[in-house]
Amino acid sequence: MADTQFDMIIIGAGPGGYVCAIRGAQNGLKIAIVEREHLGGICLNWGCIPTKAMLRSSEVFHLMERAKEFGLTADKFGYDLDAVVKRSRGVAKQLSGGVGHLLKKNKVTVVMGAAKLAGNGKVVVITDKGEETLTGKSIVVATGARARELPGLEADGELVWTYKHALNPPRMPKKLLVIGSGAIGIEFASFYNTLGTDTTVVEVMDRVLPVEDAEISKLAKKQFEKQGMKIMEKSMVKKLDRTKGKVTAHIEVKGKVEQFEFDTVISAVGIVGNVEGLGMEEQGIKIDRTHVITDEFCHTGVDGVFAIGDIAGAPWLAHKASHEGVMVADLVAGKHAHPVKPESIAGCTYCHPQVASVGMTEAKAKEAGLDIKVGRFPFIGNGKAIALGEPEGLVKTIFDAKTGELLGAHMIGAEVTELIQGYVIGRQLETTEQDLMQTVFPHPTLSEMMHESVLDAYGGAIHF
Repeated sequence: MADTQFDMIIIGAGPGGYVCAIRGAQNGLKIAIVEREHLGGICLNWGCIPTKAMLRSSEVFHLMERAKEFGLTADKFGYDLDAVVKRSRGVAKQLSGGVGHLLKKNKVTVVMGAAKLAGNGKVVVITDKGEETLTGKSIVVATGARARELPGLEADGELVWTYKHALNPPRMPKKLLVIGSGAIGIEFASFYNTLGTDTTVVEVMDRVLPVEDAEISKLAKKQFEKQGMKIMEKSMVKKLDRTKGKVTAHIEVKGKVEQFEFDTVISAVGIVGNVEGLGMEEQGIKIDRTHVITDEFCHTGVDGVFAIGDIAGAPWLAHKASHEGVMVADLVAGKHAHPVKPESIAGCTYCHPQVASVGMTEAKAKEAGLDIKVGRFPFIGNGKAIALGEPEGLVKTIFDAKTGELLGAHMIGAEVTELIQGYVIGRQLETTEQDLMQTVFPHPTLSEMMHESVLDAYGGAIHF
């Protein structure tokens, strides 16, 4: 490679890295991005996008099963798992190719290989042609994270799977154990359960989707169980005995260990940052439990070196990584940049029913000693929800009683991952309850429930 001098070198081309690169190029900087595997990272190739494609297939299948409710006939319908996976992989491939096109269009130099920090703005890259040294005024580490593997529960790709195996399964599980009920675990549980797999979810905390508002978790559990899922809360998988075609799981429930048999296990017990082999600690960058310690502007404390996305800690979300990438690219270009506030970032889970939230839960607001007003509106009171055949769900809003500030919003039901953005914008613009009450929401839409939930917090819901 002829040119090795850059304004900014980015290590990792996931949603943090590639967005940072494009923004940097838009800011007139000379950019190089180093990627060891796939452009688009985990999110695009093995995470957010392909899982949503698979979940869409299961959602359509679920609707086909309900055809009679809608006055339709659908006989002899079924699914072809290979075709479902093929569609999912095709969607991922299309978008990964799109990232390559965007980087090329923005004149970003792409180097495929494994990078290591070498000090003084130098990055050594091991490529299939040998070793190259790049020099950058600023370096951004955006290497992401991978599935956490617990001792004794390690994946083997046959009986015990990580998310990667679950996205490209060797077979359809008949009896499935999902360890962990965070977003990843519950999305896979939802997908396989909808297609007829006998599914059990084990969660060590006292409720499923433990980061969500307790009321939403409770409603989610009720819906999952109604769909035939078995939910085991306050439970822990102690060990797995593997024999041909069978796994015996030793699960501790209420202090007593019981044995259960499955043909497949999906482990979804969190993530660990990809911090190894980058030479960060030798350069004085501090790492705590596989995550780089940064300030609110993603500085690592080492001059000219930033860390963004999953490697820089929670929330582990693609949209957080992208926004940090934009912020850092603006900082490096000498522009004014606002720090990304974790409490203003929405979380979305694409199980059935969908779950979405932003800001404080009711419990967190009370813990903070705030005087609050809480509003709720159920899907059963909304015309569009009933017309869609989706009457199960809830929109919940939490306000500061003194100031009218929207502290948090929590939803479960059809399309709530799209609805949540209304509240995100509201929080960003620092709207009060009065602003939201005076906003005219279109009819008939699911969004009207957001209005009604706000009205309910102040004793004024119209339709319930």
